Amino acid sequence: MNVTNLKKEFPVFDKHPNLCYLDSAASSLKPRCVIEMMDYYYNNLACNVHRGVYELSYEATDLYENARHKIAKFINSKFEEVVFTRGTSAALNLVAQSYGMDNLEEGDEVITSELEHHSSHMPWFNVCKRKKAILKYIPLTKEGRITIENFKKVLTAKTKIVALTYVSNVMGYITPIKEIIELCHRQGAIVIVDAAQAIPHMKVDVKDLDCDFLAFSGHKMCGPTGIGVLYGKSKLLNQMEPIDFGGDMADVVTLDSQTYKDAPYKFETGTPPIAEAIGLGRACDFLDSIGLEEIKAYEKMLAHKAIELLSQIPDVEIYNKTTDTGVIAFNINGVHPHDAASIYDKNGVCIRAGHHCAQLITNFLGQISTTRASFYFYNTMDDVKRLVDSVREAREFFKAF
Repeated sequence: MNVTNLKKEFPVFDKHPNLCYLDSAASSLKPRCVIEMMDYYYNNLACNVHRGVYELSYEATDLYENARHKIAKFINSKFEEVVFTRGTSAALNLVAQSYGMDNLEEGDEVITSELEHHSSHMPWFNVCKRKKAILKYIPLTKEGRITIENFKKVLTAKTKIVALTYVSNVMGYITPIKEIIELCHRQGAIVIVDAAQAIPHMKVDVKDLDCDFLAFSGHKMCGPTGIGVLYGKSKLLNQMEPIDFGGDMADVVTLDSQTYKDAPYKFETGTPPIAEAIGLGRACDFLDSIGLEEIKAYEKMLAHKAIELLSQIPDVEIYNKTTDTGVIAFNINGVHPHDAASIYDKNGVCIRAGHHCAQLITNFLGQISTTRASFYFYNTMDDVKRLVDSVREAREFFKAF
């Protein structure tokens, strides 16, 4: 993997050649090919899809639906199992509000974990409250991991739904999701996977996992903002009722009845994110051209090197020294992450400080907030050095007071 050449694909480095971007877990940078594909739509077509009986609309529709084919191939699903949403949050809320509200009864159990992003946890907290179902949490290990052994402690005959992250956005841990899915299906429970932090960094095959639903966003995988994907097994999607109603999702509407199109279209009301879908399809091509296994190995190598060097700095506490991905969570003892971030920013190091929309794991760590560095394939060993140097500078500066 030629990182020097890959960085040339990202226009942001043309304007900011010294940029040290370590916040890809929040949102990745965008390659030129994705931007150009979206520009092509706006510059040459700019019309709606599915509606117009003219050449421009036909071409726009073809590009839009071809993007769905690309994404289906990317995750090894069927075309009709790919639902476009506004993002991971919208996808997870769709499952909770449609499948959850119609299938949970009082006393049923839903399993989740303290590793969840708010978008994975909060929808089920809300549904369980309204349906009087029981929300249960997998006990984490001391280092904050989900294990099969601990999962078995909360799985019962009353378990109906399990909603888990594939990769923690704070700890970088990979959940043993395939084994969990096998256990759940033996009990007749369905599994919803938050794959927002997995899809950009590793090969995800929904058929191999046998997950029931899986959600991810475009903006974390070199694609545009404002678009995400809900994968759902055809049988389940066809059973579900839409939660948004309006144009393009309707089949037949009369004064006293209404029917909807088949999935995925019954969940995609109104004018869809056309340029965004086209851009996301191109992002899938781009990631495939690099190789997801190569990406996973490379960013993990960078993260482990950074952990090794950060561990040598006094007062630096690293919360995930055995990260499985390119994510590192740490703090400088006695220094608030937001204060330290001012030093990082001065040095051109873009890094996240806060609870990362995952307050449960932040509380588990006994912290108010943490500092998160997240590596991707466009990062280099020089970025590792700049991060370590900036942490050392921040420690020295604030410890002087």
